Amino acid sequence: MSVFDLTDKVAVVTGGGSGIGRSIALEFAKAGANVVVASRRADVIDKAAAEIQGLGRRSLGVQTDVIQAEQVQALVSRTLEEFGTIDILVNNAGGAAAWAFDKMSPRGWDVILSINLKGTFLCSQAVGKLMVERKQGKIINIASVAGLKASPGSAHYGAAKAGVINLTKSLASLWAPDNVYVNCIAPGLIDTEAVRPALALEDPERMAEQARAIPLGRVGRPEDIAYVAVFLASPASDFMTGQTLVVDGGSEVGR
Repeated sequence: MSVFDLTDKVAVVTGGGSGIGRSIALEFAKAGANVVVASRRADVIDKAAAEIQGLGRRSLGVQTDVIQAEQVQALVSRTLEEFGTIDILVNNAGGAAAWAFDKMSPRGWDVILSINLKGTFLCSQAVGKLMVERKQGKIINIASVAGLKASPGSAHYGAAKAGVINLTKSLASLWAPDNVYVNCIAPGLIDTEAVRPALALEDPERMAEQARAIPLGRVGRPEDIAYVAVFLASPASDFMTGQTLVVDGGSEVGR
């Protein structure tokens, strides 16, 4: 299993204090990486960093709003001061909202596009430059199945995630000669702290209803995405770039 080993790699995970991001950060640490956890919320990043340290790895929590270029640069600078390099970047920070298109405000559109797409752009630009200079690096973007199909109830979110998928392909093509890999994960329905109340998944009947709509018969867990992220961060994926891996329990292919 050495091809999945991340020992002493330095990973930056945005939105890493909760949900999918936290799970990715922890699985990276279990695979041997030192992890920088970035989030707008100081309380969750400190807790996640402590969990990583409890696994015997070094960790740093950096409060960061990924749509602010100066804060992204500060995140990169803090990471370089502490660890000297960045081997892996996970662009996980994002947000969703259900909003009828005809009632959507320009500000509502801008907020969702910014946190999901602009944040991925700013972090990829700041970190990608370092990776290109070193001729080495792995970037993993977290998109959504909403970026691959019609999303009439959240068109701004679907458009943003489609942009992330296309940006993944563009950067993969641009940086492949420099040995910088850029891939994407498109999760389906995942049971996270944010999704659970939004879809009333605390209700067993509602959870069962959602599970019945998924061919594999269950709602996804954050670690389902984290395991795929470990693969993409590791040497096991060294002959793939520009790809989007759908992790949705088979929903895209249907029953």
